[in-house]
Amino acid sequence: MRKFSICAAVVTLLVATGGLITSPRAETGQVAVVFTKGGFIVGVGGGEGVLMYRGKRYPFTVSGLSVGFTIGASTTKLTGRAIGLKGPTSIEGNYSVVGAGGALAAGAGSVQLQNGRGVILQLSGPKVGAEVSAAVGGVTLALK
Repeated sequence: MRKFSICAAVVTLLVATGGLITSPRAETGQVAVVFTKGGFIVGVGGGEGVLMYRGKRYPFTVSGLSVGFTIGASTTKLTGRAIGLKGPTSIEGNYSVVGAGGALAAGAGSVQLQNGRGVILQLSGPKVGAEVSAAVGGVTLALK
């Protein structure tokens, strides 16, 4: 009976503290990005975006490089969310991309990326241009 009451006391303490023992909660922000890419075999691109987090705007730049099958050029306007933020600076870093996609005249693109800090970007939007790719690449995001 004594073991049960000690266990009950520990559980009650954990519930009462509301998880103070765990790490701070990660939050979600809204993201909008315009990214232009072009190339033949090696694709390069860049763009700008904004993170909306806790009612404030945080502009950022995006740059990227892909190696593989890439032909043409395209502009993609992506919107979505950044999951796992622990502050606006946690969105910065290198994001790995592995995938295949394409656009002919107009199409749609979607991507899910993750950086080393655990932030996940879930983005989608229209792609305009004539570009086909099946490449491995990376994207770097930096606050302005």
